[in-house]
Formats: sequence, C-alpha cells, structure tokens
Amino acid sequence: MSYNNYGNGFQRTTPVVLNLIIINALVWIAQLALDNSLQITGHFALYPYKSPLFEPYQLVTHMFTHGGWAHILFNMFALWSFGSLLERSWGPKRFLIFYLACGLAAGITHLAFQNVPAVGASGAIMGLFAAFAYLFPNSELIIFPIPFPVKAKYAVAIMAGIDLFGGVNPTAGGNIAHFAHLGGLAMGFILVIIWNKTNRKTFY
Repeated sequence: MSYNNYGNGFQRTTPVVLNLIIINALVWIAQLALDNSLQITGHFALYPYKSPLFEPYQLVTHMFTHGGWAHILFNMFALWSFGSLLERSWGPKRFLIFYLACGLAAGITHLAFQNVPAVGASGAIMGLFAAFAYLFPNSELIIFPIPFPVKAKYAVAIMAGIDLFGGVNPTAGGNIAHFAHLGGLAMGFILVIIWNKTNRKTFY
C-alpha cells in the first residue's frame, strides 16, 4: 500500500521513522541469526497473559519482531510511507508517542481477545493509517491488487471491516492478529481526534 508521494526517498525519511526501521531491521536480523540459539522470537513475542511465557515487556518487544520477510517488508514500507508525513506534521516526540501508544493498544487488545502469541508492528502501523486517513481523507492510495486508486477514508473503512470479520470468524481470519489491528486503529483515531480537536487546518 502506498500513496502518491514524489521526490527523493532518502530526504523524505524522517529521523524517528528511520530509527524505527533500523531497530526493526536489526531485530529481524537477530531473529534470523540467533533464533536457534537464543530464541529471540520466543522471548520477544507477545504471549497470552495466562501463559507462563508471558512477560510485561513483550507489550513493547512484540512490535519490533516479525514473522517473515513479507511481514516486515510490508510493515516497514507502510511505516516509511505514512509515518514520515505524520512525523513532519507533528514533530519527532509526538510522533514517537503516537506510534508506541498505538502499538501498546494493539498488544493490550490482542491479549483481551486472542489467546495466541503475536508478533509484528502491524497494530502500530494501523494507528498511523488511521491518523493519515483522518487528516488526509481524500488522499488516493494504491492498494494491491485493486487496479485503481482508493481514497484513504474508504480504504481504512474497508480494512477495519476485514479485520472485524476476521476477528469474529477465527476460521476465516488466517494467521493474523485482527483484534490487534483494530486496537491500534482505534487508538490512532482517538489520539488524532484529541490532538486535532481545535486544529482543522490540516484537513482536506
């Protein structure tokens, strides 16, 4: 998924987004290189809170751990695409608070509704997508394999509907933490609404 954003990619990348991508990449490399000996994924994944493997720190570490190449590449591309614009709009500190809050909300929601381990930044990414759709609802997104651009306000509604369906129908949900996505999405909307309650200049 991406939106029309032309120019030099390196120059568009903001510092917090860049560092988040680097941290995710380093953890992924550690997973590939050290999982057999140190069980990186096993320690960093978010386990159900009743599991003997659950640790509170996993609410943070799970969002920097991924389950495959497609998983991390999609999440990092989305982080770069939407996060850089939001960081430029809000500044580094507020953006980092937003990103981590969405990731934490995703983890808590997952613990409340799904009794399986979870990894990935997808919940935090869904929060970014919610903020982007709220602030720039008419921006056109390219969503594979849809052959035409979709406005952000419609795309977020479609994605929320898919996650809700997958969450309440486990047999159709696949190996995806749908409720974590919804938790991150909800937190993203809540924060951006609060922060922009008196500032509607950025809407179009």
